[in-house]
Amino acid sequence: MGARAADEESRERPGAPGTHEAMDALVRTIWRLRQPDGCPWDKEQTHRSIKRNLVEEAYEAVDAIEEGSDAHLAEELGDVLMQVLLHAQIAADEGAFTFDDVAWGLNEKLIRRHPHVFGEAAAQDPDDVLGIWESVKAEERAGRTGVEGLLDSVPRSLPALMECQKLSARAARAGFDWPDVDAVWDKFAEERAEVAAEPSGSESQALEFGDLLFTLVNVARKLGIDAEDALRQSNAKFRRRWQGVETLAAADGEPVTEEGHERLEELWGIVKDREGGEKPGH
Repeated sequence: MGARAADEESRERPGAPGTHEAMDALVRTIWRLRQPDGCPWDKEQTHRSIKRNLVEEAYEAVDAIEEGSDAHLAEELGDVLMQVLLHAQIAADEGAFTFDDVAWGLNEKLIRRHPHVFGEAAAQDPDDVLGIWESVKAEERAGRTGVEGLLDSVPRSLPALMECQKLSARAARAGFDWPDVDAVWDKFAEERAEVAAEPSGSESQALEFGDLLFTLVNVARKLGIDAEDALRQSNAKFRRRWQGVETLAAADGEPVTEEGHERLEELWGIVKDREGGEKPGH
């Protein structure tokens, strides 16, 4: 089913979203900002000059999700959308593509990759959906000119931990994987020994440490743990506990930097005990 036919079918359903005047107004606002009499800053931007903004705004949206604030999330999603629209307008000004091209291209891809919704394929659970998704993506790769490797579509600009998860998962789906989690733990022990065998602080030790981290991410994958999310939670926990340590240090009348290691460990333990239910360790 084509994108426009699928849209017509969706329109006929009760409760289907209609037109979005706010979206059209927003597109015009972004266009206006880059007009000759528009904003000097916006007019000067290029894809490269604002590429980091897109990443930063996406992470701020993730923070809003974890915060659990609907109002904050709505604001941050708006900032993400602004980046998308600005990139699209830059491209339109260069004659490359427009926002409509972006939207229709995405719509067509979503319909193509959901034949169990817009076609004859059947999917009973999320695992079936993932299988269909990968099958359609494989067909798309096969239809492109040139040879594309299995890992080529994993962005190199991803945070290293997230990139590692995607690379290892792709390779595993192709059959390149350890038989079970115990085998990955054995590999982790092997990599740990290799790190210890290298000169301290050397480039070779840094490379071996990278292999150690890569293996640990695969432990998480085998256990069904999202390593990126797990580390974010640990970071949040550390921030929370450290704030508690600073509060206790202030009650001592000492700057936290003057408390000394033993006292900091003691304060850390107090904070942990107050949280309750945590396992031993940092």
